[in-house]
Amino acid sequence: MEAVELALRASVHQAGAMALTALLQFDAPGAKQRQMPCTCGHTAQYVGLRSKSLVTVVGEARCLRPYYLCAYCHHGQFPWDADLDIENTELSPGVRRMMAAVGQEAAFDRGREQLQLLAGLTVTTKAVERTAEAIGADIERRQQPERKRAMQLELPIPIGPRIPLLYVEMDGTGLPVVRKECAGRAGKRDGQPAHTREAKLGCVFTQTSVDDEGYPVRDEASTTYVGAIESCEEFGRRLYAEAWRRGWARAAQRVVLGDGAEWIWNQAELHFPGAVQIVDLYHARQHLWDLSANVYPHDSPTQRRWVMVRKDKLDDGNIEALIRLLGAAATAHPDLAEEIGAEINYFETNKERMRYPKFREQGLFVGSGVIEAGCKTVLGRLKRSGMFWTVRGANTIIALRCCELSGRFEDYWESRRAIG
Repeated sequence: MEAVELALRASVHQAGAMALTALLQFDAPGAKQRQMPCTCGHTAQYVGLRSKSLVTVVGEARCLRPYYLCAYCHHGQFPWDADLDIENTELSPGVRRMMAAVGQEAAFDRGREQLQLLAGLTVTTKAVERTAEAIGADIERRQQPERKRAMQLELPIPIGPRIPLLYVEMDGTGLPVVRKECAGRAGKRDGQPAHTREAKLGCVFTQTSVDDEGYPVRDEASTTYVGAIESCEEFGRRLYAEAWRRGWARAAQRVVLGDGAEWIWNQAELHFPGAVQIVDLYHARQHLWDLSANVYPHDSPTQRRWVMVRKDKLDDGNIEALIRLLGAAATAHPDLAEEIGAEINYFETNKERMRYPKFREQGLFVGSGVIEAGCKTVLGRLKRSGMFWTVRGANTIIALRCCELSGRFEDYWESRRAIG
């Protein structure tokens, strides 16, 4: 049965390729259409019809179209190529769209295999890689003017219904990169070179309700993502533009959620002043667990008891009492005074971001699970075994995945030619 199915599919594709080839046979232009402007300012003349082989969703087809040549600069033009969206490529738009879909989802070689199995298309792994990265680069290029306008305060006029709650979350995670991208960068261990570069990811989502127990409920399909390997300042501008696009100006209440990383709160203060700032509760708890492992190594029961007492203070938002307990621990363990002091500074710096009972009373999220999951979903594609990226290559796939997982790829694909 399978052999018959595949044979029938091949036959249908062959017939489709023949029909498509027939549709792509253009006539020579008339006398009035045998000249066209050249980019150099002179005129290109019609030379003749030229044939081009195309890989399409139904197999190989051929396109016969007019060719124009400028005698002054010797630049040739195929005007029909731009109209057909096949300019400077031998892949049809449908095939490129398929390659983008499989390339952003899995390893490029796996994408090649999927195209062969599911669509009967034979392409190279390199073609999948180049196409997916080219489309990701185009997505990124089209977003740059929007970010530039946002930073120049050329912001869209707030139009639409009031948004009860709008959240911004951000985080970073290391991506494996090729050696040249780590040149001169220190690794996590002293004396060791770096093997990763930090990719920053941000998300924006809305909330309109809480459940029967009073826990916040994220609005379905409301999450959009932005991300890249870039500086904190560049990423802050990227996330700022996305928040405005999502209706930051129309939000009745605005919240920024993140872990305790200093760069996160620097960007929050710069781009989202006045927003409620919340440090992820579970990240704060992890600080206590990590510290307990240093205070009581190899003694799990004592670690748990030590953490439980201090976790209660943290969960109650009584950070001052927690800091006093940590201060007593520093006195009792002078050999760990520096490490405990660093944790005291962490809780002191973020104490107003840790008033969890107050946040819960308002029905707000106190955990950054959305961005944590986003790092696995969006960036996990780039962290699989054996993968090493250039910064440029990683950023193109991140842009492509953010566009897809934000539900915007269809809009991009439909509008990309219209907006040039």
